[in-house]
Amino acid sequence: MLDTPLTLRCGLTLPNRMAMAPLTNTQSDPDGTLGDEELRWLVRRARGGWGLMSTCAAFVSPRGQAWVGQLGIASDAHLPGLTRLAGALREAGGVPIVQLHHGGAKADQAPIRLSAADGSGVQGATEDDIAAVIADFVAAARRAEDAGFVGVEIHGANGYLFTQFLAPADNPRTDQYGGDLAGRARFLRQTLRAVRAAVQPGFAVGVRLSPVDHWAKRGILLADSAILSGWLAADGADFVHLSLQDAGGPAPLEEGGPPVATAIRQGTPSEVAVLAAGGIWTRVQAQRALDAGADVAVVGRAAIGNPDWPRDSAQPDHAPLRNPFDPEQLRSVDVGSRFLSYIGQFPGMLVGGPTARG
Repeated sequence: MLDTPLTLRCGLTLPNRMAMAPLTNTQSDPDGTLGDEELRWLVRRARGGWGLMSTCAAFVSPRGQAWVGQLGIASDAHLPGLTRLAGALREAGGVPIVQLHHGGAKADQAPIRLSAADGSGVQGATEDDIAAVIADFVAAARRAEDAGFVGVEIHGANGYLFTQFLAPADNPRTDQYGGDLAGRARFLRQTLRAVRAAVQPGFAVGVRLSPVDHWAKRGILLADSAILSGWLAADGADFVHLSLQDAGGPAPLEEGGPPVATAIRQGTPSEVAVLAAGGIWTRVQAQRALDAGADVAVVGRAAIGNPDWPRDSAQPDHAPLRNPFDPEQLRSVDVGSRFLSYIGQFPGMLVGGPTARG
């Protein structure tokens, strides 16, 4: 099933059901202009046979940039690099999308905070601020389409802007953007509807979600996320991408429940695809995610050292290269120096780097 095509609701056909995750790699220039290392990194993987592949999280406005070396899609000044990237990826056989990102309170410059309820004295986001951010996402989506990408993914996961609104523990607002699930989801839903209306019908628009709590209880529950996924489908999403620890497993902080992908699939119309990422290194693990209800298995860390994973993993004796990775081996598959420096900060990622805890 992994090798069978999938046609999204918008009409875009993926040649298979294996996607490369949007991986932070810090290889672009400080102002967000495409860097040559980032171009080489992505083009090398576009040759690997992925059914869908994404750029890293690309910031939609300077206020949303969350790290140095992050790709930008916030200005027409970014458009030449993005056009070069989209053309190179498609020429190499890729089906490329851009992940649209805003760091919210995690942004480096003038972060957007939900309120001043924490006593910090920082002004919370006004409704005018929210409207401006929605306009930034719309403009970024149009740039992605103009550049030649086939779609965008709105980043609503991993503790960034939209997750900050969705998580009850992190959202103290008492206006229309807080309170119950409908209020907390309003910002994301308005953004999705605006983006969907701004691009052509055949241009794919998806959303990435953290549908459950992983390491700490922030109040994101699987039942709520299944409802939200159905709402996003009604708002025009072509796919919902689940950011998980275990793509085929249950919610880690909710006992006795079904696999996350199962619950989301049940809450989402069949014409809207469910993508699931988390801990996939082998085809067995990828198929487990599909068996749980996902339509596409999304590979993250394994794609760093295994750019040809979709083809190589079909071999019966395939054993993917795993971390700790040899830096020289990674260089041979176009992992640049800045990406090596970035992943080298994390325990257990590189030979000779910090040792993994536990």
